[in-house]
Amino acid sequence: MTSGDEAIAAAEERAASTRDRNLPLWDDLPIPNDTANLRLGADLNDACLALLPMVGVWRGEGEVDYPTIDGPIKFAQQLTVAHDGRPFLIHEARSWLLNEDGSVLRPAARETGFWRPQADDTLELLLTHSSGIVELFYGKPRNQTSWELGTDAVIRTATAKDVTAAQRLYGLVNGDLGYVEERAMMGQEMQPHVSAILRRVVG
Repeated sequence: MTSGDEAIAAAEERAASTRDRNLPLWDDLPIPNDTANLRLGADLNDACLALLPMVGVWRGEGEVDYPTIDGPIKFAQQLTVAHDGRPFLIHEARSWLLNEDGSVLRPAARETGFWRPQADDTLELLLTHSSGIVELFYGKPRNQTSWELGTDAVIRTATAKDVTAAQRLYGLVNGDLGYVEERAMMGQEMQPHVSAILRRVVG
């Protein structure tokens, strides 16, 4: 068996438990439901093809660390990347902190927003955080399975932390979605802040 055949077989095995799952559906919604499964629901808009591998629901664990916190701290996260057939993707991430034994400590960061791919391959990512921060990222695909972005603008409420910039790199690693985030905040220079590996649970 060639490495290509092995990769296809591994992908089929991973998909066995996820291919028939999707987001909860509203049976009385007069417009298309969001879907995180490319096999179900509206067809993916051609404008979003560069982001096709990201569509799904992903869940896994990572670490958050920064000079201003007592870290590193382990966390878990669920990331939903969905669509409704229009030329953008819906982004929703929910995180929770973990104790050293892996048990749940408490809910943590939440963010929601939209991926807006453009005709020139530019990616716009608009994110609103529950902590009172709004970020506008711009970037491009690095290749067919990785995407790199940096903030063009950061807006903060009066009670939010002093965040000035951020960078993110997303990529598929052996079928899982990994990402790293660097952040400049609280008087610190841009440096690593969060990293995680997420496994597909829907799609």
